[in-house]
Amino acid sequence: VQLQASGGGVVQAGGSLRLSCAASGRTFGDYVMGWFRQAAGKEREFVARISWNGYKISYSDSVKGRFTISGNSAKNTVYLQMNSLKPEDTAVYYCAADKMYSTRVADFGSWGQGTLVTVSS
Repeated sequence: VQLQASGGGVVQAGGSLRLSCAASGRTFGDYVMGWFRQAAGKEREFVARISWNGYKISYSDSVKGRFTISGNSAKNTVYLQMNSLKPEDTAVYYCAADKMYSTRVADFGSWGQGTLVTVSS
């Protein structure tokens, strides 16, 4: 599956952004879609995931209550709505796909190219 992430940009603290991840090559049915982020000098970390099989969703503690993951299976697109953004949310955000309901980077085999989110204070 090929993934294309978009929607990053520069926003002030407290603002909102919506990221999109369009998938091609396969349909979502058997896949788990995840969002990860990597700040400068840090390791890539889990942000949110959604499973189309049973429709399970989970978030990292750092974004819970502020970010919302959703999807449109007809469009093969997953979204990450980010509200109440903080400077510490600044990172390159990646979408990823695989069949395991995991939060580990190593468990995801397909990755998008990343989109930069910068939150200014």
